[in-house]
Amino acid sequence: MIVFDLKCAGNHVFEGWFGSSGDYEDQRARGLLVCPICEDASVVKAVMAPAVAAKGNQRTEHLPVPASATPSKQPQTVPVSSGMDLEKAQLLMSALAEAQSAALKNSEWVGRRFAEAARAMHYGEQEHKPIHGEVAAEEAKGLIEEGIEVAPLIFPIVPPKAQN
Repeated sequence: MIVFDLKCAGNHVFEGWFGSSGDYEDQRARGLLVCPICEDASVVKAVMAPAVAAKGNQRTEHLPVPASATPSKQPQTVPVSSGMDLEKAQLLMSALAEAQSAALKNSEWVGRRFAEAARAMHYGEQEHKPIHGEVAAEEAKGLIEEGIEVAPLIFPIVPPKAQN
């Protein structure tokens, strides 16, 4: 998967997830890209910097998580940007959580071997398959510089061995 920041003619910036750069180009050419905020179909890539998540034990603030992505019974809050109502923001966050969950369903947890496994697949030493795991920010940057497509998860996950 590859994540691009996209921008509509109304200057709304949002993320789009694609199987490859070619998938983005194909969907754009067919007019399938639409702004989730204003529904404008004039969507192009926005200028972006690679987003690499900090290690879980170094994060200073917690990201909001929709109720559908956590077993907590506490009400969840979602930040609302101007021009977007709370209900639409919650629906968007829920859809993102469901998309991440669906993507991870057929993905293998490789833990701290993520960079090693990604490189092995990229260089043809291992069969290609969906994987997810942990990687330091500098190592993720190195993967990107090598042309290896990686993307951070939107919502934090609990590693399989840490689950009850």
